[in-house]
Amino acid sequence: MKNIDRRRRTVCMGMLGGLAGLTVGNAARARPTIDDAARVFRLDGGAVTYAFGVNPDGRLQTMYWGSALSPDDPLPAPAPVAENSSNETSITVTPFEYPGFGAGLTVEPALKVTFPDGVRDLDLRYAGHQLDGDRILVRLKDVSRAVHVTLAYAMEAATGILTRSAVVENRTNGWIQVDQMAAASINLPYADDYRLSYLTGRWAGEFALQNRPVGPGATVIESRKGVTSHQANPWIALSRAMTEEESGPVWFGALGWSGAWRIGVDMDALGGVRMTAGYNPFDFAYRLKPGERLSSPVFHAGYSGEGFGGASRLFHRYQRTRILPGAPALRPRPVLYNSWEATEFAVDEAGQMALAEKAAGLGIERFVVDDGWFGARNSSKAGLGDWVVNTKKFPSGLTPLIRRVNDLGMEFGLWVEPEMVNPDSDLYRAHPDWVIHFPGRARSEARDQLVLNLARKDVYDHLLMVLDRLLGANNIAFLKWDHNRAWSEPGWPQVPPAEQQRLYVTYVDNLYKLLGELRRRHPKVEIESCASGGGRVDLGIMALTDEVWVSDNTDPYDRLLIQDGFSQAYAPAIMMAWVTDSPNWVNKRATSLEYRFLSSMQGALGIGANLNHWSANDYTQAKRLIAEYKRIRVTVQQGNLYRLISPQGGSARSATLSVAQDGSQAVLFAFLHSGGMRNPAPHIQLRGLDPRKTYALRTIAGGVAPRTPKQASGAYWMGQGIKPNLAGDFQAAAIVLEVA
Repeated sequence: MKNIDRRRRTVCMGMLGGLAGLTVGNAARARPTIDDAARVFRLDGGAVTYAFGVNPDGRLQTMYWGSALSPDDPLPAPAPVAENSSNETSITVTPFEYPGFGAGLTVEPALKVTFPDGVRDLDLRYAGHQLDGDRILVRLKDVSRAVHVTLAYAMEAATGILTRSAVVENRTNGWIQVDQMAAASINLPYADDYRLSYLTGRWAGEFALQNRPVGPGATVIESRKGVTSHQANPWIALSRAMTEEESGPVWFGALGWSGAWRIGVDMDALGGVRMTAGYNPFDFAYRLKPGERLSSPVFHAGYSGEGFGGASRLFHRYQRTRILPGAPALRPRPVLYNSWEATEFAVDEAGQMALAEKAAGLGIERFVVDDGWFGARNSSKAGLGDWVVNTKKFPSGLTPLIRRVNDLGMEFGLWVEPEMVNPDSDLYRAHPDWVIHFPGRARSEARDQLVLNLARKDVYDHLLMVLDRLLGANNIAFLKWDHNRAWSEPGWPQVPPAEQQRLYVTYVDNLYKLLGELRRRHPKVEIESCASGGGRVDLGIMALTDEVWVSDNTDPYDRLLIQDGFSQAYAPAIMMAWVTDSPNWVNKRATSLEYRFLSSMQGALGIGANLNHWSANDYTQAKRLIAEYKRIRVTVQQGNLYRLISPQGGSARSATLSVAQDGSQAVLFAFLHSGGMRNPAPHIQLRGLDPRKTYALRTIAGGVAPRTPKQASGAYWMGQGIKPNLAGDFQAAAIVLEVA
């Protein structure tokens, strides 16, 4: 940037709240730099630089995104890319920051609108900028009509994570309809060997890691379900052919939105690659009256030159310090017991008290009563929506049970599913119009339930009232907030037809508002996001919930694969993982209690087994492992994660290492899934230790090869490694290294 030293302006640090209303933690943001004369904008944070500017045509164009540059390094001035032919015009191959559907654009637009006269052309040009605390706000406007767009940019100082969002405002004299809207369109440096990584799945099989080369055309990852979904997750990573787990460049991003979403990755005719993320345009039409505006979700994007492991650790740190409630000072996740698998719907006061006594004896810190405590809830077919205590099961309400749980030294938690209703419920009989539906059409049920229309103010007010009353009347420390079905018949017949599709945005906005208001009124209550397993895991819901339920599949071997995929995008600090009974209910696989514990101890540990069926030896073993977990959980949940051996691709082995932020402790989990032909066990080279410090070794479970030293330098453990002594099928070891 020529002569930037004479014209550079910097802004002071401050709080970042995205234009869509995201609230994040208190870590410092990077210092934006603006060259006013050249109309060039630059953000630097961590080991990352992002730069963009206004080209001679007045359009906002990407200049650079990658490893950190020196303040005085030159950048090419933004200029339109020359057309390749009349079929690949400049407008289609220039890397714009926020392209509108207009002026001949044929690649993926960030914004598409319809005007009352049928015009669908939108040509956005630079109209100004301002500094808002630590954000750069850039204003765009259509060339002839009063459609205004404001783009917000900010970057965290420590990680270089970039946040992007947008607001579109109608200043015309008539309505406009937003047909498609992204938070951001972000361009990558030109290269011909990009690979795309993303997460897909299904119920009981979430977070499967997928990889494919990026070629001409588009790849679309999306949810049309009204919720984040099991089938795809709003996270992607783009890498180069040479990129590996701990080396090479990775560009990544995640959308903070818990409704229907879409992320597209496309390559234009000249090889330019971009990712576009925002609302899903499927069945989307948001009509704005004069003076109204629509905010996008927030897209969080990052870069690492240290492979997929470096990208994960960077993003995990960002989530712990910026996104999660309580950030940056997170409370370690308590060890939890949930009574669902022990009782299912047959809960009652005596049975829950008996389980609570057994759980307390193990060292459990939080006791959670799952489904079945309310209304006429004896199966999935009735009672959902009636959030009053079932007095046949709890004659004196929940107070005696809660008091007993607290006396045993545990917090009390409760399962709820506020957004749903059974047709066989008092709530539905009183308000059948409160569900999402189309008039005169069938109302499709799933799991015997319908979806309440949280976009309605009366539904929002009712849910706030009943949940506030429940929390105010009882000493409840935790809510497991479930969501067990996707949308169907997405109608909102109480509003004019032209406004019904606002449902996709207003519902999620009100969900966030409801969670935020409950947290404000009951600041000590923690919340888990659950949606038939991992159906609602994203940075939007994570800003308002303390942990997430990753999958209903609790088989410990399956969970190694699920947790590996989950960790690509999301932090172990929020990953709930339960120890349940064997054989597992999902696939009837039998595994040892120790193996089940070590699989679950890689995240936030929970117990979901039927304690009434445990032997004395099970209790002894579990009590010891829970005590061991408490000694390592801060490292596991909030340390730096290294995926040393991946279970992906059917590998017979897997291993993870968690290293404390201060380097004082490291925890190795190693698994052998199947042994065969006397294959020798490898030494596992550790990472992330201080090579100059001495670390003492102790085993939690399993063993190590003979002649393994009791202590050695970090350099030794990273160079020579550790050889866990594992043989047979479904064996595991956990080994702790601590600074001597």
